[in-house]
Order: sequence, then structure tokens, then C-alpha cells
Amino acid sequence: MNRQAHPRTDWSGRRIEVVLGNPAHGGACVARFEGRVVFVRHGLPGERVFARVTEDRGGSFCFADVEDVLEASEDRVDRVCPISGPGGAGCCDLSHMTVEAQRRFTGAVVAEQLRRLGGVDREVTVEEVPGGASNGTLWRTRVRLAVDVVGNPGYRRYRSNEVVPELACPQIDPHAYVGLADRVWQPGAELQVVLDADGGRHVVEIAPPVLSGGARRQGRRGAASRRAAVNAPRPEKVIEGSGRVVERVGEREWRLAPTGFWQAHRGAASTYSAAVADWAQASEGATAWDLYGGVGVFAAVLAEQVGPSGRVVSVESSKTAVDDGIEALADLGQVSFRHGRVERVIPDLPAPEVVVLDPPRAGAGRDVVAAVAAAGPRRIVHVGCDPASFGRDVGLYRDHGFELADVRAFAAFPSTHHVECIGLFTR
Repeated sequence: MNRQAHPRTDWSGRRIEVVLGNPAHGGACVARFEGRVVFVRHGLPGERVFARVTEDRGGSFCFADVEDVLEASEDRVDRVCPISGPGGAGCCDLSHMTVEAQRRFTGAVVAEQLRRLGGVDREVTVEEVPGGASNGTLWRTRVRLAVDVVGNPGYRRYRSNEVVPELACPQIDPHAYVGLADRVWQPGAELQVVLDADGGRHVVEIAPPVLSGGARRQGRRGAASRRAAVNAPRPEKVIEGSGRVVERVGEREWRLAPTGFWQAHRGAASTYSAAVADWAQASEGATAWDLYGGVGVFAAVLAEQVGPSGRVVSVESSKTAVDDGIEALADLGQVSFRHGRVERVIPDLPAPEVVVLDPPRAGAGRDVVAAVAAAGPRRIVHVGCDPASFGRDVGLYRDHGFELADVRAFAAFPSTHHVECIGLFTR
């Protein structure tokens, strides 16, 4: 059956009255108006609202923000973040919901992605990650701030490079912001601010990206060039702190650059480590892989399970992370680090009993999942930071004979639509 064609239209700026339906990936609710789907942010399922269309590229759907609530959900609360409402910063897009409603919302999204992309029907309960306030604030330990054209630091407006020059997002302790607004920073720069495990504050100024001529073009190619410029290495200047951040999981300590990767939620690394330990169940003397291993947080867990006679190989594309991991795990002779892209290193690795992988937001993808499955592990523990890519990877594992034996989801980013998933796969 052919889908109904929609005439070319542009509702941008139009105010519409809709009833909000189910949660959608990305933090919106699904609504319908005059035969089209409208993804509406800042609402809750069941609410009747007036919404303003913010983006319309034509076709069967468009995007809108809630302007006025006509019939409110009992789960609606006063927004805990003063800068993230309609038209504001992109930080706390679910902060108008109770914490319990946030978890139901994100759990429904995970379940839908598992069903639609992974072919698995599973109810998902999103679990709390210890370490933040009960209202979904004060959980973050590191933040990347933008600097506007006149040198003021702040948060980027949702889906925009425009900066909201207010240091008021409550995800992180207010100590992180002290004095930052009193200084004029380099326009276009970014500030990495970290509150480490010892309570120290670290501030690093990252130089603005160098934009090529292609980055100034409109359209997809221009956007791709701008992303490449932003992600390219840029000069960094330590403004405050030692330049080495202290982090801990259990009794083990890591020291890494303030701009190096560590979980944003103060309790996430410990929580995920416990989950991985519970599901990996590597045998003493066995070989285990830790793919996209970062500084070796999961490698340390696996090393304890396989013991001195076993072997853990951690693969990571960041040379800085590899160096920091080698330093932190120097006492674990059974752990070795390999620097390189996972898909290129896997063919040279010894056969594993267990594989743990924590890919970036885009997921592991077809080639890596195929290579992991072909290696014949007894168990795979897959950590995913995006429900859609996690769902796609679930489907890929199933194509190779592995089934999702169990799944857990964690509220590692309270007041936002982001959610962390960990899946156990067995044959």
C-alpha cells in the first residue's frame, strides 16, 4: 500500500491545539494534526496543549514546542531548570516532569526502540543511579560550556549554535560556575569544567574550531564540515586545576585529562561496573575483550574475574585514554591495551569467552557486531547510550544467533531524555 502523499507545506510558526500521545525518541510526545504527525517537546502524554511549530521541512511530520497547557498531566511540575524551557537551552528537556514520570517516559522509549528496531518485546523499568538530588539535579560532574560572540559562557540553545549566557542549569553543583561569568573568554571557544572525586575544580579553555570554506556552506555538506571542525583536535589551555582529574571506582583511582572521557553522572561508572560484573561472569583463566574500553573501567572488572592466569584485552581509539588506562591498571598484569579502531583490531585478538563493549552514541554497527559474534563468545555485555542505536544493535545480534537475555536501563541523565542501556546477549 502506498503511503498517502502530503502536499508541500510549511507550518513554521503556526499555533495548533493538540492532544499529546506516546513518548518519542528525542524527548518529544507524538501528536497528530490535520493528517500530519507533530513531535511536541515540553509536554507529557495525555496533555491537551497549544503548541507552536518550530521546524517544518515538509512531508508527513513537523516539530513543535508547548506554549500553553490546557489540560495538564498530574505528573507535571514546575520546571527545575530555569533555562531549558521552550526556546531555551537544550540541557533539561524533561525537567517539567516528576522524576518518576521521567523514568516511565524514557523506559517507554527504550521499549519502543527494542520492539521496532530490535524485534524484541520487553517492558523496561528505568533504574535510579545513586549520586544526585532527589529532584533530578546535582548529578553531573563535568560540563562543556559554549562561549558567545562577546565572550560570555553559557549553554547552547536547543538545536542551535546560539548561546544562552546564563550559568543556571542545576545538573551540576553551582560551585562549577563560580567566577566564570566574571571573565571575558575567547569568543567561539568552549569551556570544560570538571568537579573531580577529590572535590577539585578544573577549568580548561578549548580554542574555537577552525572552519574551512566548506564549513560555511549551507546544507548537509556544510553541516558535516562544521561537525568535523568541532571534533578535530584543538588547542587547550588549563585555566584552573592541575590538568589531571582524579576519579575512582571502588578502591581504584584514575587520573586523566579534564577533557578526557569519564561518565558525566557521579554514580554512573560504579553502577555500570557492578552491572557488567554481574553479567560478564568471566571464568578464572579466561580471555575477555573490553571494546571501546576508554581508560579501562570495565577492564578492571574483567581482570578481577579472570584472575592473574587470565587475559583481558582493552581496545580504544583514543591514545590519551589508552595511556591513562595503562597508568591506572599498571598492577594488573593480565590486562593489555590496544590502541586503534575496534573493527580493525578485532581480527588480531585471541578468542574470547566474554565480550564487553561500550560503543559511542552511533552504536557498534553491522561490522563490529558481526565480528564479535563470529568470535564465538559465551556472553556479550553491551552498553548503549542511545535507545535507537542500542535497538539496532540488538537486531544485529539477533541476526547472528544471539538473543537479548536481559536488559537494564539507567537514569544516568536525570531531567533529560537520555538514558543508558545495558544488554546481556547469549546464544
